[in-house]
Amino acid sequence: MGLSWQQGPLSGSTIGRFLTPEPLPERLLFVEPLRRRLRVRLGGEWIADSEDVLLLHEPARYPVAYFPLADVHPGVLAAEDRVTKHRDLGDTAWFSVTGGDRSAARAAWQHTALPAHADLLRDHVAFAWRAMDAFFEEEERIVGHAADPYHRIDIRQTSRHLVVKDGDRTVADTRRPLVLFESGFAPRWYVAREDIDETALVPVEGQTFCPYKGLASYYDIGSRKKAAWCYAQAWIEVGRISNLVSFEPGEVDVWIDGKKLALAPGQNVVPHGIDRGLDPEELLGSGPGTRF
Repeated sequence: MGLSWQQGPLSGSTIGRFLTPEPLPERLLFVEPLRRRLRVRLGGEWIADSEDVLLLHEPARYPVAYFPLADVHPGVLAAEDRVTKHRDLGDTAWFSVTGGDRSAARAAWQHTALPAHADLLRDHVAFAWRAMDAFFEEEERIVGHAADPYHRIDIRQTSRHLVVKDGDRTVADTRRPLVLFESGFAPRWYVAREDIDETALVPVEGQTFCPYKGLASYYDIGSRKKAAWCYAQAWIEVGRISNLVSFEPGEVDVWIDGKKLALAPGQNVVPHGIDRGLDPEELLGSGPGTRF
């Protein structure tokens, strides 16, 4: 979760509420300084480098980084004959982007008719994340989307009794699960493989990518599809869950201290593809923090 996506306070599907006497507008946009040096690479060259990036939080979207035009290298942007209209920010001009030996069409945009209250974004441009080679904070690659300062993960050891069943079959039984608290999500419980009947786990093809945890692989359990998942090599920041397994309460029966868990509402996430030029093996072998 961030400020404006998943179930964040500005997302449109928040589980909380603002304690104000008057209802807030249906859509609230929020912009703030990123306060981190962010760089963009395309065609083997740096095309933008700024310590003054603005981060736009828009309902139901991941945060988007906007660079001052003055911090984009000359000759990188070429205006296209295409203008769209943003529902809140007005006319949006599109650009092709060139760096080194590469050129990407419709790969950057600028809001050119901003209302007065959004003037902070004037003379700023955003780059399509997956159209670029990579984005870096200082010397470290950032994958998925711009860093969201409102997203947090905490992992706690617990002695609570967790049991997972597929009908009458016990799939997992442990008194030492890890519980992962992630902003905007219900708690997720992770189990060591020693406490799992691994013959119940049937690996399935396909992986998903989380910018905050890494690559997840999935398992069927009996007739229950993708009922469990595992981050084989989770990012270093959440390394405690590496190779542990978590189970989906909506697919199998998960009990904590005798209480059956239910799938929390509103837990759907926007699926992520892997950034261009970053393959699964590279992700599993490195993760954030690797120097390129």
